Amino acid sequence: MSTIADKRQIFRKLHESGCFAIPNPWDIGSTRYLQHLGFKALATTSAGFAFSRGLPDNAVGRNTMLAHIRELIEVTDLPVNADFENGYADEPEGVAENVRLCVETGVAGLSIEDSTGDKAKPLYDFDHAIARIEAARAAIDQAGGDVMLVGRAECFLVGRPEIDEVVRRLHAYANAGADCLYAPGIRTREDIVTVVTAVAPKPVNVLIGGPMGLTMTDVAALGVRRVSVGGAFARAAWGGFMRVAKELAERGGFDALADAAPHTEINHFMREDMMRREDS
Repeated sequence: MSTIADKRQIFRKLHESGCFAIPNPWDIGSTRYLQHLGFKALATTSAGFAFSRGLPDNAVGRNTMLAHIRELIEVTDLPVNADFENGYADEPEGVAENVRLCVETGVAGLSIEDSTGDKAKPLYDFDHAIARIEAARAAIDQAGGDVMLVGRAECFLVGRPEIDEVVRRLHAYANAGADCLYAPGIRTREDIVTVVTAVAPKPVNVLIGGPMGLTMTDVAALGVRRVSVGGAFARAAWGGFMRVAKELAERGGFDALADAAPHTEINHFMREDMMRREDS
């Protein structure tokens, strides 16, 4: 098993060149399977984990989320980036304390959003949002500085799809100490290039949570450094479950189960993975 320091060093190096996928597992099994497929890093998903707990996104408490993050880190050799939502605090001081706790889990990176959770005022004021990133940066630096800080501009996800505002915020977050920049919800090649150019040479994460007409090769050519899927893999799993459950409940049928993964394939993977861990 790689050490925490090893994972953090590897994670930083991944951001120096090229483009890599950073998929989002939501439990131990999905984490181990994604490692098995050869991905180089993983990221948690607040939505995927919340759904597994019978909760909506953004409804998982800080301590429960910290325990979840730590659990996934402990079962993989890969670096893990934490979806740390808005830092579980409004004020910079609270963000700093919670970031410190997140760093202690062993994360290689963590993201801080600028969304408030308040529909009437969905984004933190510009200066306040910057102060929150600065507080997160200071907390990471005090802990050693090797954890990557991802600054997120949530404009497109909260009903403010204004690329100029996204750029203004991401540029400010980069200057405030964010190592990687992220604007979930941007979808066009033009907007992606605009963001990449605005924060260069710092790396950009792009979310692809559904068909966008883009491949990994395409986004790499646009200058993107990493691609995450957010809660999309968890939603895909829920999609399969909902289809078979609805067929049985509404029509008494079982045909949709034809798409289920074979028991033997899943069981074989789990057994081989368990044996590998016991030998290591």
